[in-house]
Amino acid sequence: MFQLPPGRRRLVYVVIFEITAITLSTFLLMWLSGSGASQSLPLAIAVSAIAVSWNYLYNTLFEAWERRRRIAARTVKIRTLHALGFEAGLLVATVPLYMVWYSVGVLAAIQMELALIAFFLVYTYLFTWGFDTVFALPRYDADGDGAAPAK
Repeated sequence: MFQLPPGRRRLVYVVIFEITAITLSTFLLMWLSGSGASQSLPLAIAVSAIAVSWNYLYNTLFEAWERRRRIAARTVKIRTLHALGFEAGLLVATVPLYMVWYSVGVLAAIQMELALIAFFLVYTYLFTWGFDTVFALPRYDADGDGAAPAK
């Protein structure tokens, strides 16, 4: 098992996650659209870029909302609201892209996005489990405020 400092661990996670996700979602988009890799790969890259950008923006806005509301802990209700808001924003951003890219109607584009959401639910769970098996969780000092990787 490899031990990485927290910042490097997050970077390695994102890079491997996105490269693998782009590859797998290209195949899924090829299957959903009936098109080839030359048409689905650029879209998979674009959707990945949108998802990463939206993730950063959405979490920044959501955390600001939590601060304004003085929410101290994420309850099941807050976590559900967070997840639904993120996915709704991604749906709004990607459905028009699928419609234009593949020349499909709104229903077909929504079906594509819902298939990708289902795929990513399973993929994220399995990827994170595998990643945590290979790259140990960071160890923290006794106060829990500073990373102290094991040697």
